[in-house]
Formats: sequence, structure tokens, C-alpha cells
Amino acid sequence: MPMSNVAESMQERAEEFRNRYAAVREAIGKVIVGHDDIVHGVLTAMLCGGHCLLEGVPGLGKTMLVRTLSEVLDLQFSRVQFTPDLMPADILGTNMIVEDDNGRRRFEFQRGPVFTQILLADEINRATPKTQSAMLETMQEGTVTAAGKRYVLDQPFFVLATQNPIEQEGTYPLPEAQLDRFLFKLVVGYSSREDLAVIVDRTTRGEKIELEKVMDGSEILNWQKLVREVILAPHVQDYLVRLTLATHPDGPYAAPATNQYVRWGSSPRGAQTMALASKVRALLEGRYNVSFEDVRRVFLPAMRHRVLLNFEAQAEGIDADQVLLEILEKVPEKAE
Repeated sequence: MPMSNVAESMQERAEEFRNRYAAVREAIGKVIVGHDDIVHGVLTAMLCGGHCLLEGVPGLGKTMLVRTLSEVLDLQFSRVQFTPDLMPADILGTNMIVEDDNGRRRFEFQRGPVFTQILLADEINRATPKTQSAMLETMQEGTVTAAGKRYVLDQPFFVLATQNPIEQEGTYPLPEAQLDRFLFKLVVGYSSREDLAVIVDRTTRGEKIELEKVMDGSEILNWQKLVREVILAPHVQDYLVRLTLATHPDGPYAAPATNQYVRWGSSPRGAQTMALASKVRALLEGRYNVSFEDVRRVFLPAMRHRVLLNFEAQAEGIDADQVLLEILEKVPEKAE
């Protein structure tokens, strides 16, 4: 196929991608008021085939957003409320003794709520590390291993976890290894005056909004393939690689803020996340090649949970976003 035809085909698919994405956004907007960046972040993670961590105080609509997404998408949905007494078997499933018609007993694996396509892990930091670690295999491999047998989960599979940044007493902060499995960490803020007025109107008048299914699993998998076909030019890729290396303290590309406030920098997953998420951003702009601005737009949600700050940063009240914004300012687009 001539290059002109290939470019035209990609342009058409990019336009279709934008239209289908807009349809999902519009459907979610019938229930979720405002929080445009959060909705976009969740959908971007989904279209990249990754998982998303939502952090915010109670009552901001995190759980409602995930529920609404499950209603708009024709996918199986499960919700797990994480508590300190939750055990791994409560999530993954367990072998149980069953008796057949002949009175013979045998073990049969009873699948847990993780056998779904959208899993809402509500207040994930309330569960013990043992239970949190039960999610690692499912998030990375899309499989569950129980009693020596490996089960493959249906695709697409997304974990959308919420955590509460307050009331830290009695909670278990997610270990870095598990945080790294999340494509994005999104911080949910308070609603504006206008948005809050709309929320009160919608939720106190007894109106019930009926949502239609807009997209199914096979279509999502097709869009995930398209995302990976978007062109990432070598000079743009080098920019996101240098941004990742700039989070490594005492490294050759480290920014001043990195050496002062960062204990551990991002893993290679940070660079992979920026590459994929910036491709989604490019498609939404009607392009099939990634720009420097696409990379900058996804830098914070891709990196804020992959940078571990030191004691000096905590003592001075410096958070990861402040350090990352300085890194973004210091790293040039073109290598010296």
C-alpha cells in the first residue's frame, strides 16, 4: 500500500477513535459532573491496557465514576471493598469441597470477584500487604494461580483502585512494587461552585438517568491495537527517556530537585506509560504521531506514584508533583 494511502487510512481511524472516545465521554458526563481530567485519565489508562489508581477524600465520586464506566462499557464488573480482615482467597477464589449426585466429594475452584473485566478495588490501602499482593499477578499478567493451576482472565481487564489520603491510621500504604503496576495515579480534587450546583440538582430531585452501552470489549481491544500503531519518532522517544532518567538521583540526567528530594526514581514502566499514554493523546488531537506536548501532558499522572521522595522533601512539605514539575522545566526537548 502506498504511503499516502497508509497515512489516509490512519487519519480515518484516528478520526473514528476520536468519535468513539467522545461518545463514551458524553455518556459518562450524564452522571459524572466535572472532573474532566480524571475521566480522561481513566479512559486513557483503559485504552492503553493499564490500570488506574484514584486518590481523593471520601465523597468526591471516585466509586461512582467507576460504576458509571462499567455501565457505559459492555463489560463484566465486580467491586471489592477492601478491609483489614480481607484475605487473598476472598479476592482470587478458593478450592471448596463439593459433592456430586453419587455422593463423591471433590475439590472445585470457586472463582473470586477478580474474575471479571472491570474490577473496582475500593479503598485498597485498607487491606493488609498480604491481600494487596494478591492483586500483583492479576494486574501484571492477567492471570490467577491457585492450587497449582493457572487461570487466564478475560480481556480487556482493568483494575480501578481508590484510596483515601486521610485517615491513615489503620491503613497500609501500597508498596512501591504494586504502585508501579498502575499506569496512572490520578488525584481527585473538589468540585467547583458550578459543578457542585449541578451535582445537588441531579442527586436530590429523584431523577434516574438511564445509561446505554456505548462500547464493548472487542472494540476496546481494537483501539488498544491502534494506539500501539501511532508513530513515536526517535527524538520524541529520547525526550521521554531523558525525562524518566531525570527522576534518578545522582544520575547523569538528574535535575537539581531530583538530587535534593528524590530517594528512588522511576522504573522503565514510567517511560512505557508515557509512550502509550502520549499516543492516546495524539489520536485525540487527530494526529498519528506523538508530539513533545503529548508527552508533557501525561508526565505527571504517569510519574507521581513512581517517584519516592526522601525525608528532606517530607520535612519541607514538598510533594512529588512539585519535584516533577521542576524536572519538566529543566529537561530540554532536544538532547544537548
